[in-house]
Amino acid sequence: MTAPVKGPASYFPAIEKKYGRPVAAWQQLIRSSPLTRHMDLVGWLKTEHGLGHGHANALVAHTLAEDAKKQG
Repeated sequence: MTAPVKGPASYFPAIEKKYGRPVAAWQQLIRSSPLTRHMDLVGWLKTEHGLGHGHANALVAHTLAEDAKKQG
């Protein structure tokens, strides 16, 4: 039996279903953006791509945490 997904990744199935793109595509967009600050990226996803705040926040938090792990 697998443990339920927690944290930002728990939003991923709903994000993929609602917006029609895989999470990897959203992460690629986030990483290719010239913006680097968390809330700037969240705002950009909301205004430019129509994501809700919670979904945008989850994607940005997860992506930045992943990137920080790779660098650290």
